[in-house]
Amino acid sequence: MSGIVLWITGLPGSGKSTLADGLRDRFPDFVILRMDEMRKVVTPAPTYSEEERDLVYRAVVFTAKTLADLGHGVIIDATGNRRKWRDLARQLIPGFREIYLKCSLLSAQEREEARADTRGAPRGIYRKGRTGSPVPGIQAPYEAPVHPELTLDTDALTPEEAVSAIAGLLAETPSS
Repeated sequence: MSGIVLWITGLPGSGKSTLADGLRDRFPDFVILRMDEMRKVVTPAPTYSEEERDLVYRAVVFTAKTLADLGHGVIIDATGNRRKWRDLARQLIPGFREIYLKCSLLSAQEREEARADTRGAPRGIYRKGRTGSPVPGIQAPYEAPVHPELTLDTDALTPEEAVSAIAGLLAETPSS
């Protein structure tokens, strides 16, 4: 898995962190870059403006590229609501693979409300989105991938089935 970077993208609550953890359980050498944890360092008082998001997503792409260049496998656990950030990663990282978690907005909202462990994500984001906060899928656009290496319907698949599908993608992917 040396030099492979998997960007798991999808709406908040689509299952990104659950699948990132499941992958690392199966492949312990992967490093997980969680956007919510990085944001707390890069922007400790986040506004979620487009300019701030651009800065934070560019930082996660740079970090993933650096780790991949050093031979690490990396999982980016981040909504990445704009295609341009994921496209930047694809342009800069030879071992880049995009995994799109597709689910209904209702399912994502229900999961987000029910989750006990937010893994650093703010709580109640969809409620905040309904009152005007820039939440992807509500007040901020979510631009679905055009040609991801893998699309997983997390309304239909269990987390274990989704992790197995990603493991299958990794088995077909030569290391960079």
